[in-house]
This record gives sequence, C-alpha cells and structure tokens, in this order.
Amino acid sequence: MQIEINVLLFELALTFYFIATISGIVEIFRGKKNISRATLYLSIIGFVFHTSNIVVRYVEGGHIPVTNMHEATSFLSWSVLVLFFFHEFKYKLGLLSSFIMPIVFLLMFSSAIFPREIKSLSPVLQSYWFGIHVILAFLGDAAFAMACGIGVMYLIQERNVKSKHLSRLFQKLPSLQTLDEINYHLITLGFPLLTLAMISGVVWANSAWGSYWRWDPKEVWSLITWLIYALVLHLRLTVGWRGKKAAILSIIGFVIVVFAFLGVKLILKGQHIFM
Repeated sequence: MQIEINVLLFELALTFYFIATISGIVEIFRGKKNISRATLYLSIIGFVFHTSNIVVRYVEGGHIPVTNMHEATSFLSWSVLVLFFFHEFKYKLGLLSSFIMPIVFLLMFSSAIFPREIKSLSPVLQSYWFGIHVILAFLGDAAFAMACGIGVMYLIQERNVKSKHLSRLFQKLPSLQTLDEINYHLITLGFPLLTLAMISGVVWANSAWGSYWRWDPKEVWSLITWLIYALVLHLRLTVGWRGKKAAILSIIGFVIVVFAFLGVKLILKGQHIFM
C-alpha cells in the first residue's frame, strides 16, 4: 500500500510541476499577474506532494532517498525548489518561477524514467557521513541550478535593454544589476556547499574504502565542476567578469553539473554507487 501511495504522490507532484511550467511559459508571453501567482501556487501544491513522496520513501527505506537515479534526481529537483521558494519570497523576483520550474520539471521527468524501487542502504553507506555529504551536495547543485535560471533571465533582460522597442517582458524582469548580484550570491552559496560536500566525501571514502581519492568518474567530474565554479569566482573577483559573461558561465557550469550528476552514472562506470 505504501508503494501505491508513494507512486501516486510522485505522479501528483509531477503533474502540478508540469502545469506550473506551462503556466510560467504562458506568463512570459502573455504577462498577466494572476498567471504569475497561479504558477507559484501550483508549484507550492506540487512541492507538498513531492515532500510527502520523499517522506514516504524515507519511512519505507529508513534513510534519505538518494540510493538510485530515480530518488537522486527527484531529491535534486526538491532541493532546487527549497532554494527557489526562499529566494522568491525574499527578493520577489516575479518571473523567477517561469525560469526555474522548467528545470524542476525536466529533473522530475527524468526521475520518472528510472526504476522506482526502494532499496535498503548498503553497509558501506551506513554512516553519519551519508546524510552530511548528500545534503551538502544536493543543496550546492540546487544553488547552481538556480544560478543557471538567473543567468538565462539576465541574458533575456540584456537583450531587452539593447532593443530599441522594449517589450512588456522588460518591465516584469528585475534589473540587470539585481540579476547579476543574485547570480553571484547563488554561486557563492553553492561553491562552499560543493567544497564541503567534496571534503566530507573524501573523509567518508577513506573510512569506507581506506582511500581518500580513487579517481572514480564521479569524483573526477565533481572535481571538474568545482574547478569550473572556482574559475567563475576567480574571474569575477580578479578580472571583473560580471554581467553577461558571468551569466553565460553560470549556464555552462550547470551543464557540467548535469553531466556530473546524470551523464557520468549513465555513461561511465564507477564505485560511486548511491547516485
């Protein structure tokens, strides 16, 4: 019975995220305030079902549900929404949901493709480091996803600014300075989270396998991701790469995050077994 409830909750969350995504796209082109509010409310309803789904899987499995690709991708989309709601209510960015919900829906849709079995935690993962590493890693990736969405908003707004005929979309999007500052804030949030996730990961690996670093594909691409965002911060602080360049780099960085998260698991083989 729990499995049936779990599946129902997931499908309801996916459905509301899909409707919210369509509503957000309509908001971009039609520009009605009530649609913007509807997108946010639909996202909240989907999030409630999604949270319930995660709780059911937690109770069933007895651990944070990230032991397979279905759970890991679902948990990442949930983490993105946690940060989205925080920034939405703090900064009142209006159309932010229109750019974040497509990312959330695509992650959830990807999750729906993978097998949904609930597995018990393997002995090597039964450590307090598991929860620490997972939460840090997923929140860090969620911050980078948000930065990607903000980066897309920046590029669109910059195009509006350079246009001789300002559209209604220009009036609804935040200023370029605001978007650039939030983009920087999100990367400075995600980078230390990723750093701490990697540190906890190598400490955990040493206690589990007797080695801090094994050149596992997941480890290598996590390092590449870390280097990419370290470069983004370095170029901003030393060379002054802001605005459009920072926005483009944040989008490229998240593409690398997605490959490290999904591509490495699907294409390459390794010992990083839980996601």
